[in-house]
Order: sequence, then structure tokens, then C-alpha cells
Amino acid sequence: MDDEDLGVVAAGHVLVQPDDGVAPVLALIAAAERSLYVKQFRFTHPALLAAAIAAHRAGRDVRIMLNPHASSGARVNDAAFAALEAAGVKVLWTCPDFYVTHEKSMVVDDRIALVATFNWDEKYFTQTRDYGVVIDQPASVAEIRDCFMADWDRRSFQPAADSTLLWSNLNSREMMTAFIDGAHRSLDIQHPKFVDAAILDRIVQAHQRGVHVRLLCGGGHGLAGLDRVDTFASLRVMGQFGVKVHKQRNLRSHAKLLIADGKRALLGSMNIDRSAFDLRRELGATVTDKPALRRLSEVFEIDWREAHRYDAPDPMLAHAHVEEGFPHDPNLMHD
Repeated sequence: MDDEDLGVVAAGHVLVQPDDGVAPVLALIAAAERSLYVKQFRFTHPALLAAAIAAHRAGRDVRIMLNPHASSGARVNDAAFAALEAAGVKVLWTCPDFYVTHEKSMVVDDRIALVATFNWDEKYFTQTRDYGVVIDQPASVAEIRDCFMADWDRRSFQPAADSTLLWSNLNSREMMTAFIDGAHRSLDIQHPKFVDAAILDRIVQAHQRGVHVRLLCGGGHGLAGLDRVDTFASLRVMGQFGVKVHKQRNLRSHAKLLIADGKRALLGSMNIDRSAFDLRRELGATVTDKPALRRLSEVFEIDWREAHRYDAPDPMLAHAHVEEGFPHDPNLMHD
């Protein structure tokens, strides 16, 4: 099947959630003619589960890796694992070299790949701001497939020296800092979690060299323990340096997006978080396609207009702070 036949999910297309819903992901699965390789942190969506099983029954080489447990110990993928196994689908828990595999990817026929910020769970198609990008660059698709097979076989993986993909725990912090350093006029950041001093430093430096930085966060929603303390402290520091910090109001914040100068974007599974850079398996991609960038920028502008200035509370009182806006959802936490 040619890219044109994929319609709204052609290569280079950006998926925006909850605007696009689950249909484009179902279309990508249905487009598989030979193989379908899926790696997911959370996989509970009934329609996606049924689609993966249908692809297997149609004779595709379907392989799925699921993260066994979140940092909290919660095991949300047990039912999906059992259903896939019962249907005869090749399914494994993700590589034990990483205490969490937070990657959200899919490779179709070794030809196109989906790199996303959203989990395959109903909430992330209906309640959260999230993104994905469909890519067809042969080197990048091959690299995502190679990592999948390395994790499947429990082998080490090393990206190419000139890779444009962000891999944790390999090059993601270096790639993100280089992305921020490369911004000349504007830097838009839509992330829920700020728990890494190196990235904090780079954001402040960008502001100080005259880059117009806008930071759209989720406040304390979905954060617990030291993540909440560190995020509040980071937001306060950036605000004190003059960075514009707003809180997302129209949707729950789960996106992990940076846009530099309206010419490049970076999205993926990794939060701005030490463990996301150093300990977990994560994947991110850069976006330079003009229509894709235009849509990402337009969505950011909508969310920014709906947002309000956010003055983060004292981090030393984070345990007692009650966040305004969305009610607390223990099943929608930023791992």
C-alpha cells in the first residue's frame, strides 16, 4: 500500500489528541501488509487490541512489547498481555534492562513508523493533549525497528551517530539540549514535568539570549512526591528569570512538545525528567515537515490562548497543595 493510500495518516502527518481520536492509529494498523511491531507503556484500548489481533489473524507478523509495571508498581497491561497471548499474538514484556519502558511506538511493514506521546488507553484519546508523528525516512524507520528487535532479543542497541531520533537512555538529554540551544527567536514548550537541571539551565539560557520562551505546563496535575516538588521549584525558577509560564486549562496536559522558531519540533515519550533521560527506554523524534509544523504551532496557540499565567506554589508545601482545575485522577499520573 502506497503512502497516498493511507490518506490522513500519510508519512509526515501529525496526530493531535484528542482532536483526531483513535481512528488514525486504527488506520495505520489496518495498513499493515507484512508486519506490525508495537512497543507501549500502556495498552488497554479495546479497539486497538482488537485491531492488533485482527492483523495477526490476517497473517501479519505482529509483535507487541508491553511495559510490565509503572514506577508505582501498577500493572495496567496484564489483561492486554493475556488477551494477546491467548489469541496467539507474539507478545513479550519489555526489556528488563530498563525499570520502565515508556516508549510509545509502532513500525508498519518496516516502511513507516509512529512515534507518539500518547498511550494506547482511552484517556489519552479523549482527555489529554497529546501528539504523534508518522515518519517514513528509511534510516529512522530502520532504527526504530532495530531497537525494537534488540529489546525483543534482549540485546544492546546503539543509534547511529547522525541519528535524528532521541533515545533514552542513550542520547536524549544531549539531543534535547542541542534542540533548545538551536532556537534563535522563539521556543514553545508544552510539557507536564520539569525534573532535570540541565534542561532547566538551557531554557533559562535561551530566554537570557533573547529567545521568546513560552512554557505551557499542567501545574501539579498528575505529579506526586519529589516530581511535584522539583517541578514546582523549576517553574518558579524559570518564572523568576522572566520565562512566561502558563497552565493548560482546556485539556489535561500530557504532551511532550518543543517548537523552535516555528521551523523544528521535538516530540516523544520522554518527560523532562532525570529518570526519563538516564534510566528508561524512551523515544522521541524531530519534525521539520512544514504542514506538520503548522498544525503543531496552531494547536499550541489554541492551548496557550486558553491558558492562564501560572505561579507555582512553594515546593516545600507541595504535599499540602490542592491544584485547581481538573480533579485528581490516580490513573493519569506522569510516570
